[in-house]
Amino acid sequence: MGASRHFWAAPFEQNDEFGGRGVAVEISPADLELRAKGLAPENTTLAVIATDARLSKAQCHRLAVMAQDGLARAIYPVHTPLDGDVVFAAATGKHDLADPIYSLAELGMVAANVLARAIARGVYEAHALSFADAVPSWRDKFGNQGTAGRVG
Repeated sequence: MGASRHFWAAPFEQNDEFGGRGVAVEISPADLELRAKGLAPENTTLAVIATDARLSKAQCHRLAVMAQDGLARAIYPVHTPLDGDVVFAAATGKHDLADPIYSLAELGMVAANVLARAIARGVYEAHALSFADAVPSWRDKFGNQGTAGRVG
């Protein structure tokens, strides 16, 4: 979140998988400012959601559309003119859906949450590149700070 140690995806965290910092107590105007790394390829997030469900091509498309909400739960801003954010969906066809509508809706809901968590986890676990003037990683900035300021 902005320049803070908190994650936009904090409400979806499970088992302190990205540090257990919780939801930020306050969101400042600076947290809502545009932050971009530069040109389009430098801001793009590509994701794949895979399931063992049996889905038609149309259902896979709907799953990808629903999973894109996970991008917005973890990245701010998302889908700007500076990026090419996209989510792909794949299905192995191993299991039939119990209900073609309700089950797909539930699958998409869970996919969005999992994608948000995966993005935050990626930021949490990342290391800075090893060259001069590399952008510091989240851990470089915030290390292993405790959960002080956690809400909930």
